[in-house]
Amino acid sequence: MGTRTMIIISDASLIHEALIQRGSQFASRPAENPTRTIFSCNKFTVNAAKYGPIWRSLRRNMVQNMLSPTRLKQFGSVRKSAMDKLIVKIKSESEQHGGLIYVLKNARFAAFTILLEMCFGIEMEEESIVKMDEIMKNVLITVDPRIDDYLPILAPFFIKERRKALQVRREQIDYVVGIIEKRNKTTTFFSYLDTLLDLKIEGRETTPSNEELVTLCSEFLNGGTDTTGTAIEWGIAEMIANPEIQCRIYDEIRSIVGDRRIEEGDVERMVYLQAFVKELLRKHPPTYFSLTHAVMETTTLGGYDIPVGVNVEVFIPGINEDPKIWVNPKKFDPDRFMLGKEDADITGISGVKMIPFGVGRRICPGLAMATVHVYLMLARMVQEFEWFAYPPGSEIDFAGKTEFTVVMKNPLRAMVKPRV
Repeated sequence: MGTRTMIIISDASLIHEALIQRGSQFASRPAENPTRTIFSCNKFTVNAAKYGPIWRSLRRNMVQNMLSPTRLKQFGSVRKSAMDKLIVKIKSESEQHGGLIYVLKNARFAAFTILLEMCFGIEMEEESIVKMDEIMKNVLITVDPRIDDYLPILAPFFIKERRKALQVRREQIDYVVGIIEKRNKTTTFFSYLDTLLDLKIEGRETTPSNEELVTLCSEFLNGGTDTTGTAIEWGIAEMIANPEIQCRIYDEIRSIVGDRRIEEGDVERMVYLQAFVKELLRKHPPTYFSLTHAVMETTTLGGYDIPVGVNVEVFIPGINEDPKIWVNPKKFDPDRFMLGKEDADITGISGVKMIPFGVGRRICPGLAMATVHVYLMLARMVQEFEWFAYPPGSEIDFAGKTEFTVVMKNPLRAMVKPRV
């Protein structure tokens, strides 16, 4: 690809060998394009950092202080509040538009609201949430790869785009630093920001700068917003296309909670809902490729040479749709995960069959948080509403397109009917 070499792996056994058995060798990241380097503060993030002391310090801090099971439970009230607001928003939108709503927009907003409170420890007004979301979207659009990332000789023709990137970065820093300063002046609950202010990084004498704080907070927000929103959109689409699945999920909810509102602990007993989400992540992974890997030293894999610094890409659908691994892989079938028919460890430790969150040492640290959000959001949305296609009787278009995640090519507009 231009001046870059890309090595694409789509075989489950090779992925397991590279990222699990020889995980330390394939755990680094290649050089970023110049625009991404601006927004990552020269790779000062959990996802972008090279395999080494900075990455270890940042990941350890995020996992131990924010994403451990104990800490996630402490944010249960934040999730409950966001779910209540989501249901109110859906009801309001459906009443205004004759039962019609945009699924992705509402799901993204709910996920983003949760992550904002976890990140900054303050409850923000809707206007501020919308402004922050707009800034984060601009960042994601700006760091999208351009042709000059692959052919640097063309860089002089993209000076205007580079100026625009610097402007977006300035706007991001100014706004987020304002949120940080405002948060520091008020009494709030524990947040990700608290863990960063005095963070000691291996090999560095200084704590993170304001620019680095902005980068780390932005990574926390962006990493769990679009992935969750996208999963909800595909999930509702599959329920509409398969009404019997929607009925089974609702029946399971009724059998476990009756008429009361679902609580977070309830979803742990919803076996069919969990099977549905697992099949959802197999059939509709958040991205086609996991984040790019690079080797620490020249090595081989599958008889091929892997040079230092090249882009090692893992093609996720290559294993998710492999007929040697799955029975009838094209079919959406949650029952494949019921009663031990088929199974898959999504962490990949016991074997690679599906890796929606990556695998190995660079597996997404937010895996547990993301699945909790998806379980809870889908359960509440099905408990409160029955979902139908729009226009009535039409078929769902399952074509996808790549943005930050793989979204539906035609954003899902669905009809909802409040349940009695």
